[in-house]
Amino acid sequence: MNKELLGVVGLLSATILWGAGFLAVDLALTAFTPMQIMAVRFFLASIIMFFAARKSLQSVLKQEVIAGVIMGLCLFLAFTLQTIGLKFSTLSNNAFLTATNVVFVPFLVWGAYKKRPALREFAGMILAMAGAGFLTLTKDFTIGIGDTLSLAGAFFFACQVFFTGKYAPHYRTDILSFVQITTAFVLSCISLPFTGGMAGIVWGKNALLSILYLGIVSTAITYFLQTSSQRYVKQVQAVIILSLEAVFATLFSVLLIHEKLSFRVQCGALLILSAVLISELKLKKLLRFKKEL
Repeated sequence: MNKELLGVVGLLSATILWGAGFLAVDLALTAFTPMQIMAVRFFLASIIMFFAARKSLQSVLKQEVIAGVIMGLCLFLAFTLQTIGLKFSTLSNNAFLTATNVVFVPFLVWGAYKKRPALREFAGMILAMAGAGFLTLTKDFTIGIGDTLSLAGAFFFACQVFFTGKYAPHYRTDILSFVQITTAFVLSCISLPFTGGMAGIVWGKNALLSILYLGIVSTAITYFLQTSSQRYVKQVQAVIILSLEAVFATLFSVLLIHEKLSFRVQCGALLILSAVLISELKLKKLLRFKKEL
């Protein structure tokens, strides 16, 4: 199995685990505040990543620390907005709005490298906005606070994907992952006193299992997989695979908690997924693939 295929498998595995993570967050919110979830999940993940990176930390470079801090800042903002957004929105809305992050990536590249997005990427942005409208706008054309925060979180997830693609090929995976997760943990701890601290936690079996899943599986393992896998997968392939997170999240919500999807939500989800595919798939490649069949 070549490195590119291993990278694809790694990203797909992370995407499935992230999809299940939406359910874990939804369950954890019954026992923890959003910032408590952030602090505990990143605390658990940072411990795991420390042991994974302890040997490399003896020769850590300043550039690796800076890169990891930037990624961690984006990760902290993304998860904070997403987690609070889920508290005031539905799981399916939150998941598909988060999926719009991959449409933002070409525009971040435009701003950073002056590389103008292609027409298909502009078309994808329009479709994504239309899909977000289906998901979020009410009858009086207002948008709820939960969906607004979810969209804002999607932007910072796009930033995290962009910086991961930028730094992962040049620096050590274990160092980047450790610094990224630890940065998010430190920022969560700084924010915690302003949101009630650790008081009021309702401990129980489900709460404990959900927070353990979020810290160990949906943070430590998945972000190590993402950082290591994006070294070998092209940006186009990576964002398409990552966009499937919303599909898996919605699939799990329907199968496990029997969430019902309205026709409006289905239309919005279809538009967002279409936006992702149009933005990232090149027509020439599709035609060549079709001829090969």
